[in-house]
Amino acid sequence: LNMSVTDPTAWATAMNNLGMVPVGLAGQQLVTGFDPSLSMMTGITPINPMIPGMGLVPPPPPTDVPVVKEIIHCKSCTLFPPNPNLPPPSTRERPPGCKTVFVGGLPENATEEIIQEVFEQCGDITAIRKSKKNFCHIRFAEEFMVDKAIYLSGYRMRLGSSTDKKDSGRLHVDFAQARDDFYEWECKQRMLAREERHRRKMEEDRLRPPSPPAIMHYSEHEAALLAEKLKDDSKFSEAITVLLTWIERGEVNRRSANQFYSMVQSANSHVRRLMNEKAAHEQEMEQAKESFKNALTGILTQFEQIVAVFNASTRQKAWDHFSKAQRKNIDIWRKHSEELRNAHSEQLMGIRREEEMEMSDDDSGDNPSKKLRVDDSALAAQAYALKEENDSLRWQLDAYRNEVELLKQEKGQLFRTEESLTKDQQLQFLQQTMQGMQQQLLSIQEELNNKKSELEQAKEEQTHTQAMLKVLQEQVSICGGIKMLAKGVEDPWLHLQNPFNKLYAFVFHTGIISTFLHVHPFGANIEYLWSYMQQLDSRISANEIEMLLMRLPRMFKQEFTGVGATLEKRWKFCAFEGIKTI
Repeated sequence: LNMSVTDPTAWATAMNNLGMVPVGLAGQQLVTGFDPSLSMMTGITPINPMIPGMGLVPPPPPTDVPVVKEIIHCKSCTLFPPNPNLPPPSTRERPPGCKTVFVGGLPENATEEIIQEVFEQCGDITAIRKSKKNFCHIRFAEEFMVDKAIYLSGYRMRLGSSTDKKDSGRLHVDFAQARDDFYEWECKQRMLAREERHRRKMEEDRLRPPSPPAIMHYSEHEAALLAEKLKDDSKFSEAITVLLTWIERGEVNRRSANQFYSMVQSANSHVRRLMNEKAAHEQEMEQAKESFKNALTGILTQFEQIVAVFNASTRQKAWDHFSKAQRKNIDIWRKHSEELRNAHSEQLMGIRREEEMEMSDDDSGDNPSKKLRVDDSALAAQAYALKEENDSLRWQLDAYRNEVELLKQEKGQLFRTEESLTKDQQLQFLQQTMQGMQQQLLSIQEELNNKKSELEQAKEEQTHTQAMLKVLQEQVSICGGIKMLAKGVEDPWLHLQNPFNKLYAFVFHTGIISTFLHVHPFGANIEYLWSYMQQLDSRISANEIEMLLMRLPRMFKQEFTGVGATLEKRWKFCAFEGIKTI
């Protein structure tokens, strides 16, 4: 069925069959194609049933695109689309977890099987509750199936091909409130909330720091084990924690006092070990400081050498040979190196001052075994403050230098003397003179090149003339020989073994072949030449002719014509080709 909305006759027939007043509409084609054997539209591509818009009911289009609905054919009924010019049917607010729809406007003769046939295209139906007043409630398995059922709202339903009013009706599909849907939605929300709480609890447990191990209660056996642990250096920290907990709990009494005294004595024995470890660490720190100071001294020495190189480069002897960009880069590098050199020098001087202060504190102290050292945090804060102050002073110095340079430039521009102006004028005059001389030099070079090209052309013409003269001389000699030999064609001494007779035959055959090939510009094969030469000399063979042609490559050349089975060797006269190429 191909029925266009723009066809008034087809649309009026359809509306009369439904008992409706025909309305003139303008739109697109309703059905692209229908196959009666399949009872479905062939113009619609198959859709995945797991996604919205599957089956015969297309998905709801976007709001900004005009809706163009089509006729839907089922086995027992036909659904005609509503007027596209009318506003879309209204729907109520969607309840949470809605899986049930209200369907009104059903035909009076519509049965539950027909309703299921129409709406099962939207998805799996779990229940249909039909009323006697031409409406029903349909519950689907999933929520997204409700959206596809709402798409059918406004369609005109006709049972079979009947025109009775009881067999037609306009569908109105809307969301419905159902206790089962709301209960399932609440259960799902509670399940999601439980999962979220469980996830948060697991995350908090993962991020919570581990709890300290539980302290065992005091007993004589545990006290004996703890005394052994207090003597072990690797287990001392764990054991001293247990001893402190027992004492705080009040486990010390007259019976256990001796045991606790021995454990306290064991803890006191570790004081000497800790002092020895501290002294070793202090010695390592002093060695590290000394190595750091030595490395810093070496770095400072290299910085001094680099700064000396930059200072030597800025002297007049070498400074004048650098370009403006190179001078700028060298000046920036020199300033940066000086800043780094000063910073390292201040750091080294700070280390030396600290050492001197420590030495003075050691000398003035009453007890030489006690060493008064400055706190590391205080030293770090002091060093940071000095560094900040140094940076601010350095930035101020750079700003003052830039201002001085700007003032110098402005002063130089304002107070330029007449002498500098005359020098500039002289320099411009010299530059103009140099440009004129360069132009004259270029014109002289062009004239010289033209003379050279003329000389080369004259040489080529002379060479060409000499070659032509040589070729003409050869042709004259060949023609004279041919004339002299033309009289001796019937000479019976031609094939004798005398060397003079061989030369005579060679010249004779060469002249005859040259004349023959000259009048054949496209060449001739050996058989053709041999058939011609036999008329003049019946004793000559094809091999002798081919050998003679191969001995004179400057006069005769061999070419191949044709392809495959038609390939043929042809000999051509090429003595005059040298005259053409010269």
